[in-house]
Amino acid sequence: MTTVTLARHAMATRFELVLHGEQETALRAAGEEALDEIARLEDELSYFRATSQIFRLNQEAVHRPVRVAPWLFRLLQQAQRLTRETDGIFDITVAPLMRCWGFYTREGRVPEPAALAEARACVGMNLVELNETDGTVRFAREGVQFDLGSIGKGYAVERAGELLREAGVTSALLHGGTSTVLAMGTPPDASGWKIAIDHPAGNDAAIRNSTAPLATVTLRDESLSVSAVWGKSFTAADKSYGHVIDPRTGQPTEGALLAAVVLPSATESDALSTMLLTLGPSGLERVRRLREQMRALVMGTNGADKSLVIASHGLEVNPLTGEQNESAGSRPARSELI
Repeated sequence: MTTVTLARHAMATRFELVLHGEQETALRAAGEEALDEIARLEDELSYFRATSQIFRLNQEAVHRPVRVAPWLFRLLQQAQRLTRETDGIFDITVAPLMRCWGFYTREGRVPEPAALAEARACVGMNLVELNETDGTVRFAREGVQFDLGSIGKGYAVERAGELLREAGVTSALLHGGTSTVLAMGTPPDASGWKIAIDHPAGNDAAIRNSTAPLATVTLRDESLSVSAVWGKSFTAADKSYGHVIDPRTGQPTEGALLAAVVLPSATESDALSTMLLTLGPSGLERVRRLREQMRALVMGTNGADKSLVIASHGLEVNPLTGEQNESAGSRPARSELI
């Protein structure tokens, strides 16, 4: 049995790939092709790159119908279906709000009410016309823009997995920045791939000082996506604002620190982990009803006393110890199994 490891920087993160099989040359060739596909998709899905199809849509689709590649049209259709299923909690037209809050320029700011209202008026998949006959996309009003940050990495990982399977690979693990993981088959001499979900970074000493992972997940022909608020954030008037925005309100999510979703599809696990993070622990039941085979967990804080709350379904959680929480001056974490 041969093991091949590969890595590539793409989509502002590091993708790592481990493959097991009999022929090193074939494994390496398949892995390189999979990573090439991720890099190609970054070129097509980037919000910022002027050569990408998404950039072109954001510039031109308000003026005329724009034809896109068939694969991208299908992805946009999938995103539109997810928006309907989630009642607008997941929405790839969130770009105007991201720009309004200053997340694109890393100059986070609390927008004026008028500016926020203007941005909210440009958000909604109901403002997007997908013409299946012509394979074209058109925006209904000026200011509508796509941002596939909540689904693009998952789609790229899923597409890379399809190429690996076409090449005959049966045992592989691929992750993008550890936030989206694809497990194919099993590793040698194991029943599945074991993946640790770390506690989210934050100001809570109980979280920072915890040595055990939040949970350990065993994957087999499944994908795990983890969404969290610690990436792009800023503080204003002693209040922290994370970069995940609720498209329905135009406000950054509050109360949730981390959400993890396991599903067969990396595209869907990526999208629905964003939805779960938006809703927080109280929304776990609502999210899991969308997919029967889903396993998930979400960590947040209680609005009243800021104690940690962990809700999970199908995943075993390692809660913070009472001693750690006592040292942090907070109440112990509470776990809820659904």
